[in-house]
Amino acid sequence: MTHSNDLSCKELVELVTAYLENSLRLREKVQFEAHLTVCPGCRTYLEQMRQTVHTVGHSTEESLEPTTRDKLLALFRNWKNSV
Repeated sequence: MTHSNDLSCKELVELVTAYLENSLRLREKVQFEAHLTVCPGCRTYLEQMRQTVHTVGHSTEESLEPTTRDKLLALFRNWKNSV
């Protein structure tokens, strides 16, 4: 059961990019970090997102095989439709 000030896992997922970019308002950041203290699944998700950002940040379009680039682009285009 969550309290009205508690963040759900779904809400945390929606805020993870803003959190990683340090652009959450203070209240949201406090709620986000409070949720992380009690939810190991969201802590894992956050760490996976950090690793993804780090890995992708070191990739360039030129460093990818053309077929890999095309597959990634297709995945991102279709991602919104599958969520």
